[in-house]
Amino acid sequence: MSVLIDKFDVFAGGFWLTLQICVLAAIGALILGAIVAVLRISPVPPLRAVGTAYVNIFRNMPLTVVMFFAAFGLPALGSNADFLRIPGMDAVFTRLGTDLPYFRFALIALVLYTAAFVCEALRSGVNAVPAGQAEAARSLGLTFGQNLRYVVLPQSWKASIVPLGSVIIAMIKNSALVGFFGVVGDLSQTADQLTSAEGYAFIPVAIGISIGYLIMTVPLGALLDRIEKRQAVAR
Repeated sequence: MSVLIDKFDVFAGGFWLTLQICVLAAIGALILGAIVAVLRISPVPPLRAVGTAYVNIFRNMPLTVVMFFAAFGLPALGSNADFLRIPGMDAVFTRLGTDLPYFRFALIALVLYTAAFVCEALRSGVNAVPAGQAEAARSLGLTFGQNLRYVVLPQSWKASIVPLGSVIIAMIKNSALVGFFGVVGDLSQTADQLTSAEGYAFIPVAIGISIGYLIMTVPLGALLDRIEKRQAVAR
């Protein structure tokens, strides 16, 4: 078990990189998932069809396949991932020390995959809002966008927050795949380096990696349990 102390800085670096991936991917998935959820409940059939197709494709596709296409398909579309550069985000990636193509590819894969589940979590919250609320808003002359903004979404958020938290926890665990698709320095790639390249025993290294993921998931799970209990009391 001495590897946990001797290589603490390596574990800490892997934890920090994994945390960056998870935070950025969670933000992206929440934004994209909200957009897809709006498409899913849109009164316009073509938009609703686009949202439904997106969810059906990514929800039923293994994350490994999405990661594969992101890591090996996207580089074929442009050199040095210039087409993936987002205005204003280059400084963020550089400051984090993760301005690497495969880091971006991993983020794209996690965001695209997780957004489908975020969409369904949000849609379940929307379905929990009584239909009379939306009908009353329409009778007052509110547009679809105003109805969502002022009536439906504020009420659906309370019903969606626990499922959304579960989706984010699943995404944190799914992020273990990024190290096998070119991202250097995350927790899973750190485990491979310590066991394969440096010859440390697998079980102590696996315990260290597991502790890193538990640090991210257990507090979030405890927070969700507390929120769920408060909501139950409120009802």
